[in-house]
Amino acid sequence: MAGSPGPAPSSGQDHKPDAVAHADIVPMVWFSCGLAALAGLLFGMDIGVISGALPFIKQEFHLSTGMEGWIVSSMMVGAAVGAFFAGGISNRFGRRKAMLYSAVLFFFGALVAVVAMNTTLLVVARIMLGLAVGVASFTAPLYLSEVAPERIRGTTISFYQLMVTVGILAAFVSNLAFSYIESWRWMFGVLMIPAGMLFLGVLMVPNSPRWLAAHDRFDEARNVLNKLRGSREEIEYEIKEIQESLEQEEQSRGFDMFKENPNFRRSVLLGVSLQIVQQFTGMNAIMYFAPQIFEASGFEGTAAQLWSTVATGLVNVLATFIAIGFVDRLGRKPILYAGFSIMAISMAVLATILGIGPSTSFLQYTAMGALLVFVAGFAMSAGPLIWTLCAEIQPLRGRDFGISASTVANWVGNFAVGQFFPIMLVGIGGTMTFGILAALNLLFIVFTLLLIPETKGISLEKIEKNLMGGKALRDIGA
Repeated sequence: MAGSPGPAPSSGQDHKPDAVAHADIVPMVWFSCGLAALAGLLFGMDIGVISGALPFIKQEFHLSTGMEGWIVSSMMVGAAVGAFFAGGISNRFGRRKAMLYSAVLFFFGALVAVVAMNTTLLVVARIMLGLAVGVASFTAPLYLSEVAPERIRGTTISFYQLMVTVGILAAFVSNLAFSYIESWRWMFGVLMIPAGMLFLGVLMVPNSPRWLAAHDRFDEARNVLNKLRGSREEIEYEIKEIQESLEQEEQSRGFDMFKENPNFRRSVLLGVSLQIVQQFTGMNAIMYFAPQIFEASGFEGTAAQLWSTVATGLVNVLATFIAIGFVDRLGRKPILYAGFSIMAISMAVLATILGIGPSTSFLQYTAMGALLVFVAGFAMSAGPLIWTLCAEIQPLRGRDFGISASTVANWVGNFAVGQFFPIMLVGIGGTMTFGILAALNLLFIVFTLLLIPETKGISLEKIEKNLMGGKALRDIGA
């Protein structure tokens, strides 16, 4: 049966020749990855803009708590739908065209938000923006994983997450600037700039060689690899690995492969679990509702709260450089252990202070410090590395389906956070809410130990061979 489990055929060459393992990284790789990572800028700005715009939208349209949550979370509904269809779009038209479609949709979603005269039209705009972000958040890490050599794959996908954090910071700074004229429409209007940048940038990058090969366009795949790899040996070795992975999987793809192959089901479920873990660290709740959290911590006034969000965004950007610098040196799991530990401790400190009551300046700034440390812990670990792992663990013929499933899970979790976090803050209070987040981050350390593989320096084809050979999930990067 196509895609049935069993030992994968061996190339007889489990270790790469030195000429392949140590080939130079050509400038075109960095250029292509940098432009594709602009999709992260869209993602980040759309996350960041709502926290500053929401107080003014609430004032203009007299929002209830339920409608406030819906305006935040409607973007996640669109993103989940976009991610669901992104696999089919990416598989049929290619990673490059999928990112172009995303940029166009994002531009017009921002435009509709600018002219929205009621909450219904604003929700429509948020859903359009979500559709664009869903496609982009699926396609960009996938493209990066397929274009970059494995020795810098973690770095390039982490660079995508860096652009997410830069986008969040840019949105926070923009929010702060436009808060002085109380213009939430201009806050949304700024989103059209990264949409145009992504569209123009993606026009200049090549298509994914692995996507071309999966569609029997090997000559084009070889031509792209000629631009992306530093030696003839590296190109031939990579083409051979891609061919073997395609032959192993025969013609099963997507959902058919999911139904037929229990090993593929394992990788899909792991990807889904990873994205749920990322959402329930609590990071996006903090990004969406940062002003309210700082208000609960004792900081009064919109300007003070927005300045605090700018500090949060700056820490988010700077800490991501830790992941970029060390993910391909230390590996994925050690950084995840550190990040989840930092987040658990920070949330516990914040919960304790809110329980006591931030009645003094010392306690207020300690609460703010705990929040910033939490953001740093996320930005150096679960932020970039979850996307990296989800792009690495899926086999080639099932990659579109597997990453689509995990990206949908990301946005469903994101929706749940956006919808229920403000209700939890009001209903059970900050102490209990942040205490729950601290406990969840402790559980995620155990999850990392038992299920997450170490994929540092391992080719996508080797990971696939281990997965299809039936190795335990935490060992498929061996």
